[in-house]
Amino acid sequence: MGRFRELAAEEESETGIDMSPLIDCVFILLIFFIVTTTFVEETGVEVDKPQAASASRLEKNSILIALTEKGEVVYGGREIGISGVRPLVKRALTKEDVPVIIQADAGSKSGLVVRIIDEAKLAGAVKVNVATKQAGS
Repeated sequence: MGRFRELAAEEESETGIDMSPLIDCVFILLIFFIVTTTFVEETGVEVDKPQAASASRLEKNSILIALTEKGEVVYGGREIGISGVRPLVKRALTKEDVPVIIQADAGSKSGLVVRIIDEAKLAGAVKVNVATKQAGS
């Protein structure tokens, strides 16, 4: 009779579901989604973009630089100035080839926009775009 109880206890312990492989799979999926997610960095200032009939959507993965009406050059919520554009773009282009998007205020000076475009091109940017809003919107 003692041997029978021993076998019954052994069978009960083997019938449970092992959750560790399931937990491993969930963690692997979680890590995969964290690593493959891209985050869009906003400029941190509100810019009144000019209208253009030829406006089109651009890739989400890009360098966004804002030019305010006062002439401030802003990236990631802080003022970097025109001299900060070239190192910023050069550093971002070492990771991958991404376009540079300039969000210039409609009241900003065109000379500053040209200087920002020039700095981005000197840093090695191939695609430099100026953000506009769709005409009529």
